Amino acid sequence: MRFLKALLALAPGLPGGIAALLLLAAAAVAGAQVLPGGTTTSYRLGPKDQIAIKVYEVPELNVEVRVAENGQVNLPLIGEVPAEGLTEAGFAQQLKALLEAKYVNRATVSVEVREARSRPILVVGAVRTPGNLAFPGRWTLIEALAAAGGLSDAHGDALYVLRRAENGLSDQVAIRIEDLFVRGDPRANIPIFANDLINVPVTVEVTVFCLGEVLTPGAIKFKSTERITVLSVIARAGGLTDRASKKMAIKRRKGESLQEQVDVDYKKILAGKEPDLALADGDVLVIKESLL
Repeated sequence: MRFLKALLALAPGLPGGIAALLLLAAAAVAGAQVLPGGTTTSYRLGPKDQIAIKVYEVPELNVEVRVAENGQVNLPLIGEVPAEGLTEAGFAQQLKALLEAKYVNRATVSVEVREARSRPILVVGAVRTPGNLAFPGRWTLIEALAAAGGLSDAHGDALYVLRRAENGLSDQVAIRIEDLFVRGDPRANIPIFANDLINVPVTVEVTVFCLGEVLTPGAIKFKSTERITVLSVIARAGGLTDRASKKMAIKRRKGESLQEQVDVDYKKILAGKEPDLALADGDVLVIKESLL
């Protein structure tokens, strides 16, 4: 539910009419006038954030400024104004009150975050340039991944977006790489918010051994994201020879030697009477020669 509410809070991602209604409602709650095309989100300003300010009645205040380390914004006419901890709508309301107290009878103020540097997006894992991204405030998942240099060759089948709220709670959503980049499913290209963490798990190489009566016995390499089972290992080894027994064994390492053995019945696996057992890194599948 928290994740859905966060999506609904991103007005620019919604149809125009719905977005306008959301903006008007948010402005009414905050007591500030927010211009069409502006945004009212729960993001709170912090040091290094770049913001765009527009005041219809006072053109001198139509500027882009960065929040200073002390949390203040230095503006023409007004001077330093506290910004840290305020939302876009809250800061707009503060400017509106200051202007109406000294300069104009009525002020129409818009504040928009252009770069959310105080709460950057963090991208980790199988991307070409992992790390913090200076968030411009309006990104989709694909745009964030592109800003991180794109996926590296070591990526797996899925990535995860961890959304961290100020109250310490978090939500996680899993996105299939195929849905995002191959199928082009728009539902997978979700909006990205400040302080999100995008984790693209890195695949590692897994080695299992298939020995005995297969066409190409030896070491077989898999990706950690691939399903590694008795049948997939036999298939990678070229299949069974005519002399292969249907009784097999998986030998697993314990300590310095192969001590654990799991017996396997190939015919029962094919018939669906036994599960197609999974193998792990370093396991050895032994196919003996049939005595018949």
